[in-house]
Amino acid sequence: MSRIQATFDKLKQQQRKALIPFITAGDPSPQLTVPLLHALVESGADVLELGVPFSDPMADGPVIQRASERALKLGVSLRSVLGMVAEFRKQDTTTPVVLMGYGNPIEAMGWELFAQRCAEVGVDGVLTVDFPPEESHDAFEHLQRHNIAPIFLLAPTTNEARIKHVAKLARGYVYYVSLKGVTGAGSIDLSAIEDKMPQLRKHIQLPIGVGFGIRDAETALAVAKLCDGVVVGSRIVQEIEASTEQNVVANVSKFVKELRVAIDKA
Repeated sequence: MSRIQATFDKLKQQQRKALIPFITAGDPSPQLTVPLLHALVESGADVLELGVPFSDPMADGPVIQRASERALKLGVSLRSVLGMVAEFRKQDTTTPVVLMGYGNPIEAMGWELFAQRCAEVGVDGVLTVDFPPEESHDAFEHLQRHNIAPIFLLAPTTNEARIKHVAKLARGYVYYVSLKGVTGAGSIDLSAIEDKMPQLRKHIQLPIGVGFGIRDAETALAVAKLCDGVVVGSRIVQEIEASTEQNVVANVSKFVKELRVAIDKA
């Protein structure tokens, strides 16, 4: 059984929802990424999404764009991100880690080698924003050969035919983008999420996580009532950006603990 499935099965038994925080690898410094990952787990994270820095993160708003720019200036590459996961796994062998990013760095490495390295270091899933399911069959064959879950995005505009297609290909969980726009933009329309969920559940047996636009504990609780997991990215990265290297771990931990307490009320 995969770490992702084991985590969601355990949460289901406990009647709890997953907290899925996102940070960009290498931000604010490569040396702080692994300590931040451990701090996220200690603060209540169930699944970790680790962003691979990219020069043109088209789905991301200004906050995560700046995080990618900071990490790239420090020389953080896909290879170094995989090294960070390997370092994290020396202490934590149970928390699922999902790499989230874009196709170019993986294409440059080659999907076969990438999937092999993911398996070696302990990556559990890969979400490639600009690889739609219709065009990613060969790429994700490599992932599945190494038991790495291909994770897909669905949006408010996704039609039923595409939902069915994603349901066939996806593993681990499905990430539902709660709003039209980039990360950190706009405010969530909870009624729209509630209206969309029956259509998603009709075809998708996997857990469904909801992200984009979740900025506080109150919203996290409201979203948790509608789905299986709450994804929070820009607001955490914003906390990192506003902190010093001396207090960043403490500040992020405090915020994530607040999210955990709220989500557990769902």
